[in-house]
Formats: sequence, C-alpha cells, structure tokens
Amino acid sequence: MVNPGWQRIGPHPAIAAWAEAARTAALDHLATTDEAWRCGGTWFVGVDALPNEPDGSLAGTPFPWEALPLAPEPLHRVQLSVIRPGYPQSSAEETPAAFAYRRDRDAAHLDGLLPIGLQKRRMVKEPHAWILGLPLNETGASPLTVWEGSHEILRAALLKALEPHPPAAWGKVDITEPYQRARRQVFASCRRIELPVRPGEATLLHRLTLHGVAPWQPGDHAPAEGRMIAYLRPQLSSVAAWLTRP
Repeated sequence: MVNPGWQRIGPHPAIAAWAEAARTAALDHLATTDEAWRCGGTWFVGVDALPNEPDGSLAGTPFPWEALPLAPEPLHRVQLSVIRPGYPQSSAEETPAAFAYRRDRDAAHLDGLLPIGLQKRRMVKEPHAWILGLPLNETGASPLTVWEGSHEILRAALLKALEPHPPAAWGKVDITEPYQRARRQVFASCRRIELPVRPGEATLLHRLTLHGVAPWQPGDHAPAEGRMIAYLRPQLSSVAAWLTRP
C-alpha cells in the first residue's frame, strides 16, 4: 500500500491515560496563561504549554510509547492547540489574503518552514522527525486535515530546489517559490481528508505531509474549553535528514 502520509493509532488505554493527565494540565494552563488568542480569539497556539518531562510523562503519567510506532526519544514541551467556535475570524495579525487562505484552504502548511525577514521568505529552520497529535477532549469540531500523498510531492520539489546548494546550507536557502508551486500541485492532485479523533487515539503524520485545520462548522460542538489537541514534533539534526529519511 502506498504511504498516505498519515496514520491513525488506537484506541489504546495508555494513550487515553496520558490524554486525561494532559487535559487536566491544559485546563490549568488555559486558566492561568496570559498568552493571547489568535484569529479573533478563536485559536490558542500554546507552544511549549504543558509541563511534560523529557520522556513525555506528565503529572506522573507515562507517555504512551508502548502504543506508538515510534522509538522513545527526548521530547520538547507539548504544544496545546485549542480551537473555539467561529474559527477562523479575521484579525489585524493577518492580511486579507492570509485570512482567506486560512478560511478556504485550512491554512495548509508544511511544518518546519518559517517565515524569515520582513518579506517572510520560507526557509527550513525546524526540521521535525514526525508530527504526533493527541486529542484531549471529545469533539469532532475543527479537525486536523491532511492531503494524502503530499509528502512525496513536497519532498521531490524541495530536494530539486536545494540540490544546487551544499546540504550544510539548506536551512539558509529561500524556498518560497518552489514550496508554493508544490503546494498548488498538492491541492490539484491530492485528496484532502479530515481526521477527527477521540481521546485514546492519536494521529501520526509524516513530517513532510501538508496539513491544516478545518474551519468550525455550523452545528459543531465541543466542551466549554473548545477543541483541544496536544502536538509533539521532535527535531532532527539536519535539513538533509528531514528531506531524505523515509
């Protein structure tokens, strides 16, 4: 079977136990943080929000390595992504074009590319090994979206763009145009799917998979805190590994 670039895992009791501990920590964080919500108050980014240990454990609850097709490794602090009803709303932090892209294309993006400088040119600054999402509450609202098979289109396009440069310099090369062309190819040729999951399940993405967040739809429901997902993205040592590893 062709690798679609994503995998649903579980349900598994170890994932459910960790998600329960993470939800408690997430609610505590939301009640005390002064971090601003984005997109008109409908999206909490929550980078490094949860106080997990490097082994992933949280409040004494082990990270569910046993349930995952991943080798244990040191982890950064968990990102807490929270979506509220009405997502997305326009805001001063986004241009009208950026807001339209968020609304109409799920703000589809490739993790690891950062906007650099005043012109926000895209460069590979955070080459992640994998992307793992662990839902923390029961809701189907604003699910993660992915474009199946997009990782191979993006891999080929970025390798071609970076080939003229020495691998040690790949993280300093402007890849804005090749990335945007590849993204258009993905939209034209890859199937977009929504991936709602429940606590006790997890979603594992290939690091090069194009993904985003679906807008909140009329009739969507979630607990009072909104839709909460914990994300982990440990970094690789090089951009070359990011592009060439399976």
